[in-house]
Amino acid sequence: MSTLVNRLLVGLALIASTGAAATVGEAHRTTTTPSTALRNADHSPTMAITIWYPAKGHAKESPLTIGPPGLPLFASGSAAADAPLAPGRFPVILLSHGFGGTARMMGWFGTALARAGYVVIAVDHPGSNGRGPITPNGASWWWERADDLKAAWATVLADPVFVDHVDVARLGVAGFSAGGFTALVAGGARVDVRHFADFCRAHPDDGVCAPQMEAPTLSARDVDAWLRDPAMQSRFREAAGDHAVHGARAVFIMAPALVQALAPASLRGMQVPVSLLVGTADTVAPPATNTDVAAALIPGAMAQRLPGVSHYDFLGDCLPAATHVVPQCDTANRQNDAHAAALRAALRLFGAALR
Repeated sequence: MSTLVNRLLVGLALIASTGAAATVGEAHRTTTTPSTALRNADHSPTMAITIWYPAKGHAKESPLTIGPPGLPLFASGSAAADAPLAPGRFPVILLSHGFGGTARMMGWFGTALARAGYVVIAVDHPGSNGRGPITPNGASWWWERADDLKAAWATVLADPVFVDHVDVARLGVAGFSAGGFTALVAGGARVDVRHFADFCRAHPDDGVCAPQMEAPTLSARDVDAWLRDPAMQSRFREAAGDHAVHGARAVFIMAPALVQALAPASLRGMQVPVSLLVGTADTVAPPATNTDVAAALIPGAMAQRLPGVSHYDFLGDCLPAATHVVPQCDTANRQNDAHAAALRAALRLFGAALR
């Protein structure tokens, strides 16, 4: 089944089951955090926000693509720019992309949830996204990602266009890869950098400790050196603090990474429902040291394994132009299965938790 047909069937099923709007709107805003300029390569204090939402009427949607004009590498849903919001007050999902990704890369997920009746708020994490150079600070200050989501949420709540259309009592968090780690922190887990350093010292070849394709010169194996750096001590004290998003009621995660950077006791203490999804062919964030660990520790966590699905199957749809150009796409051979399973599982979780 083609990606287009599969996505259409999923979308129609969601609309039929939820009464959601037939049109998705997309809006862009900006915000900042105290560390944004320290993470961005150009030291800009600005962080980009993308919002997908149920739109009024039948505004014309445009494809959301990534890559050169006329030769896109990825397709990631469709939306109508700045279309008027549909009437009503909608549940909200805060969405975090993976290391080196972007909000738009997760548009396949965000636009589908918006079509099902959710307002989805995503960010481009400073110094850790594909729109600009990845920086050492952006790559290593993982705990700041949850604060990015909080800042984006506060910005939307202060926006006169959106404030009367979001339901603060129905708030969820979702993420992919490092964004899955972000979602866990936003849901109440605490960062433990020493725990991660000990893990990578013992398992230097684990997928999360080894250099990543998105930034091969940076490695989590260097975390011991970070811990010895006097200039970093205040940062690590901040890392261990509470970065939870107040009011978050459910967490959905795709192929979580960096689970070893979370304090086990904090995972045991999580009080919101958590659903995890991972592929059995994931070598970037191996299930045994990430998903399985979280599922075993978090009370009542639901975990699902997808046979043959790889880490990068959760990216936007790899288009023909990406073949042999984007190495991540070389292993993304089950994207239909991964996307459909993710949407089903997310809507099941959020439908139950955010009623």
